[in-house]
Amino acid sequence: MMVKRNALGRGLGALIDDAEKMQKSAGISEIELSKIEANPFQPRSKFDEEALEELATSIREIGLIQPITLRKVAEDKYQIIAGERRFRASQLAGLETIPSYVRKAKDDGMLEMALVENIQREDLDSIEIALSYQRLIDELEYTQEELSSRVGKKRSTIANYLRLLKLPAIIQKGLIDKEISMGHARAIINIDDSDTQISIYEQIVKHSYSVRKVEEIVRNLNSADQKKSTEKAPKFPKAFAGVKKQLDKVFNTRIVFSMNEKGKGKITIPFKSEKDLERIVKIIENQK
Repeated sequence: MMVKRNALGRGLGALIDDAEKMQKSAGISEIELSKIEANPFQPRSKFDEEALEELATSIREIGLIQPITLRKVAEDKYQIIAGERRFRASQLAGLETIPSYVRKAKDDGMLEMALVENIQREDLDSIEIALSYQRLIDELEYTQEELSSRVGKKRSTIANYLRLLKLPAIIQKGLIDKEISMGHARAIINIDDSDTQISIYEQIVKHSYSVRKVEEIVRNLNSADQKKSTEKAPKFPKAFAGVKKQLDKVFNTRIVFSMNEKGKGKITIPFKSEKDLERIVKIIENQK
């Protein structure tokens, strides 16, 4: 039997005890949505409506864990630096205010110093650390490699923290409340389906599963999913085996080539890192 999910209300106050004190120390303010405008330089022009509605539903039930970042442009007027998707979902959720970091346009140096100092604290939970990393990436436009150099952490460590922010809000709250460990969360995130992630999380809380037990559950689920996918996958036409072999050679990687009897299919080019992706892109560009 699953643990019943509680509708915890809206905003950080529903998520974290003594939220006002935490918001003040973290530099978070509640800003009215009516005073916020989108960034005209936002590169993303289209937002998935279904995904926005799902996020809005989560915000109604759990609240918004990750504040957006704003720049004050006039009296009672703010512009979004990072978090327009969260802003739009909060509008759909019917919120009147949204937790926000408000910064000046040219305080990059102070922001970096404050966040790096914050990351070094020993009393932060993993979500607070992940949010600090994400702010440095969003606001100072660091790559993970650059961020690794600035904060003195391995790139893989930073990547593992950032992945936590992709988990459903209820699981992030579980990390904040220490109901699960980062090891549990890192195992759960290897499941693609969010409902399954939440189901596993609820079982951890109910049965006090160890990290090793959760890793075993995840392996079994992924193995079963892979088996189903293989069973459903159309047989690869032998006549095109030579084409696949040639593509493997061109891109120096094992191409995933699928095609059905009607000739429809897809080619997937896997890559191991950002550097490997850049190598593949150069190969494609050179083919033009």
